Amino acid sequence: MKRREFLRNAALVAATSGIPDNLMAESSRSLLREETGSSTLIDSEPVLQNYAETSMGIAFSVTDWANGYVIFGEKPDLSDGRKVWCGGYRLTAMDNEAIQVRLTGLKPGTLYYYRIGADRIEYKDGYHIRITGNEEPERIYSFRTAGKEAKAHFCVINDTHASWKAFNPTINKVMELQPGCVIWNGDACNTEETVAAQKRIFFKPEIDRKDFAATIPYLFCPGNHDNRGLANRHLERIWMYRQPEERQPRDWDLGRNFAVRMGDVAFVGLDTGEDKLDVNPKFCNLFVSGPYREAQQTWLTDALKQPEIRKAPFLVALCHIPLFDSRPKANPGDLYPNDTDEHHSSNFAAWQRTCYKLWSPLLEKAGCQLLITAHQHRYRLDQPNDQHKWMQIVGGGPDMDGENAKHFPTVIEGEVRDGKLLITVHNIYTGQVQETLTIAKRR
Repeated sequence: MKRREFLRNAALVAATSGIPDNLMAESSRSLLREETGSSTLIDSEPVLQNYAETSMGIAFSVTDWANGYVIFGEKPDLSDGRKVWCGGYRLTAMDNEAIQVRLTGLKPGTLYYYRIGADRIEYKDGYHIRITGNEEPERIYSFRTAGKEAKAHFCVINDTHASWKAFNPTINKVMELQPGCVIWNGDACNTEETVAAQKRIFFKPEIDRKDFAATIPYLFCPGNHDNRGLANRHLERIWMYRQPEERQPRDWDLGRNFAVRMGDVAFVGLDTGEDKLDVNPKFCNLFVSGPYREAQQTWLTDALKQPEIRKAPFLVALCHIPLFDSRPKANPGDLYPNDTDEHHSSNFAAWQRTCYKLWSPLLEKAGCQLLITAHQHRYRLDQPNDQHKWMQIVGGGPDMDGENAKHFPTVIEGEVRDGKLLITVHNIYTGQVQETLTIAKRR
């Protein structure tokens, strides 16, 4: 057992450093075969990331050093298929944990077919490299890009926290509904210290539908837990950043923000960051959420002016931590110096007053009708009032024990029908519809 633990840890160090080591790579292969009896190279279904009009991210898990690719085209048999390798210009992104392929130059609102594959690479040094095998699963998948031409039908999930008891029926509901995209609104993780733990969440969850994201593209709004842990500090290794061409050079570090059009609906995704103050000694100055939120205000100003966003009949904003809470004791996230005082009941932000001040005026001026948030693990609906013109939905959490009827997982479904945006909140614990809402076009 000590030998196995040593090899696991040594392989993780080598992978984290980004420098292939022949001994560590061979030890990893031997350990894999010893413990699983399998030498399979590709060990997950593909995951469609970063739903967009003219690009699509496709990622999957591998067990050894590999050079991965995607073959895609518009014909179901891929007779017109084109191969795109992992990585970008100059070099491919050979990796021994995750393969990420970015398809670009796509047409909006268009159906594409694709297949994944990978070459197994034996790497000794820069002059001694060889391909020792290839895997190209037979299954051909499909996806449809975003754009005004796409059907406006989406789902939102949140606070899944690797709780398979809740995540399994949540995904089963999504697969039943078959939306055009899913927005994962934060806290997919807990506190992940290893790439293996991240892959278990995003690539290989313990659920029935292993292909949960192989044909339905996902958008991702990080939650506070998605930043915690050594591995989560570089979550982009598993869930890639947005396409650089989607934003100005000024905003390249804002790799999680998105402004995407889907039929008559425009989505704007924001990242509320950590729920503790940057100066809270608990996290030893490892977070800089304050400047991050301010930078997003500048990004949001420009994003809302984009023609495809500005002219959409419906504007839906999404972020993990709510931007409003009517409860007097709900911590607003700006209690200096240590997130506590005698007037509030918790030491973590139940909502984000700072983000509200930065972003809400812009959203209101743009005519945002709906803000979908998460974080509190309890479903709630906040109607427009004197403090905000938008409606806020707070999604439920991962609780499936039924002890508290107010705590249950949700799938928030949105679909445009007859010129109106219909919102259906599905209660995953009861299997019933919790709430239905109708939103008119913005003026």
